[in-house]
Amino acid sequence: MANATMRGYKVSEIAFINNVKGKVELKMKTKVSHNVRFTKLGTCEATLTVEVKDEEHPDTISVRVKVVGAFTVNREVEKEFIHVETYKELFPFAKALVTTISANAGIPPIYVQNIDIENKEIYRFDMNAAKGEI
Repeated sequence: MANATMRGYKVSEIAFINNVKGKVELKMKTKVSHNVRFTKLGTCEATLTVEVKDEEHPDTISVRVKVVGAFTVNREVEKEFIHVETYKELFPFAKALVTTISANAGIPPIYVQNIDIENKEIYRFDMNAAKGEI
């Protein structure tokens, strides 16, 4: 059994600003946040927010999506591992949504780069050791 099994997801928020006029050089910056709320019943709700905007002029162009997923979780596994797994399940949906919104708005599609959450400072730990694969 996986440590976190998605039961479903929904998009709870979409915000899009497109005030680009003519040819401009944009310096797009991506910000991602991910929160997980656990219950005593072996479930959790994970919320992933992805925001992409121009670093110097955020009122010129920005896309923000919030995806909420419902998961059944293995309560014997540390919450940090559940956090990583739920992120990995939700991220592709948020990434595709940002690209779809921008492409359908008549501008070049905005592609969100993959983010390796396991190598971020807050989640730097050995996933193989937790699985007993040392």
